[in-house]
Amino acid sequence: MRYYIKTCAIWLCVLAFPAKLTAEEVAGFLFVTFQSESTPMTEQVYFALSEDGRHWETLNDTKPVLVSDLGEKGVRDPYLIRSHDNTKFFLIATDLSINLNRNWTWAVRSGSRYIVIWETSDLVNWSAPRLVEVAPKDAGCTWAPEVIYDSENGEYLVFWASTTGRDEFRKHRIWAARTKDFVAFGEPFIFIEKPTTIIDTTIVQDSGNYYRFTKDEKFKAITMEVAPELKGPWNEIEDFSLAKLRGYEGPECYMLEPATDSKPATWCLILDNYARHRGYQPYITHDLASGHFEPLEGFQVPFQFRHGSVMPLTEAEYQRVKNAY
Repeated sequence: MRYYIKTCAIWLCVLAFPAKLTAEEVAGFLFVTFQSESTPMTEQVYFALSEDGRHWETLNDTKPVLVSDLGEKGVRDPYLIRSHDNTKFFLIATDLSINLNRNWTWAVRSGSRYIVIWETSDLVNWSAPRLVEVAPKDAGCTWAPEVIYDSENGEYLVFWASTTGRDEFRKHRIWAARTKDFVAFGEPFIFIEKPTTIIDTTIVQDSGNYYRFTKDEKFKAITMEVAPELKGPWNEIEDFSLAKLRGYEGPECYMLEPATDSKPATWCLILDNYARHRGYQPYITHDLASGHFEPLEGFQVPFQFRHGSVMPLTEAEYQRVKNAY
C-alpha cells in the first residue's frame, strides 16, 4: 500500500505503516527524534515538521515534546507508528539516559529491559509514558525499538537490539516480540542472528517484498536484505552500493516518488553519519531491489537529528500539531 504527496515536482511517500492515507490526504510529515547526551533534556523526544519531507522546522521552541521520568529517566531512538485501524498513534523509545549514567558498558550488560511507550489519538494529547518489559530476563539494554504491522497475523512486530548473559554479552542480536495493543507482549524471540554484533534495524515493504536495513557493528556499516515475508527467508543484497560506508547508523527508508507505468519508484535512505557528527545523510535509488543508491542533496534540519522516525500527516493533523507546538 502506498501513501504519497506531490510537492515542488517531488513525490514523497512513506511505507511500512498501515494507515490508509491517500495522496490528497497527506499534507506534511512529522519527524520524532532526540538531540544528544549533553543534558537530561536532550535525551527526550523532539518534534519537527516538514511540508515536503526534506526541509524541516523544529517545534516547541526546540524543547522536548515528550519527557520520560520513568526507568532510566531518558529516552532515545523514538519510533512513531499510526495504528492499523487509523484510530491512534503509538510512540516507542529506548529507556536510557547516557547523560545521567555515562557508563555504556553498564548499559550494554545491565541496562533497561523495558521500552517506553506513549499513545495518542490526535498527536497532541498524549498518555503518560509507561514502561513495558519486552526483552528476555538475561538481556542488557533494549536498544532502538522499531515496529511494523504484520497484516498476515493481524498484530504488530516490535524489534530491537539486545545482548544477553547466556553468551556473556558478547554481541547484540535483533530480538522481537508481538503485540496487538502495545500493552501485552508475547515472549521475546531472536529475529536476526548474525556472526557479528548488529543493531538499528528498520523495515519497509515494496512490490511484494520486505527490505531490511541493519547496522553491522563489525564494520560500522549498513547492510541490506530482502525477503518475501517478515518471517523470511532473508537474503543479503550483495550489490548494496552503500555497504562500504563506515561510521553510519540509524537507517530509515522512505519512498520519494511512486512508480508509474513508465518508470519505477524512487526511494530515499537516510543514514546517521555519527562518526563524523554530520547527522542524517540522504541517498536515493530508482530500483530498491538493486540496492544501488546515489547521494541526494537538499535534506535540511534545524539541528542534527539523532536516530528517530518520520510519519506522514493529513492536513488536519499537520495543522493541529503545528498549532499545538
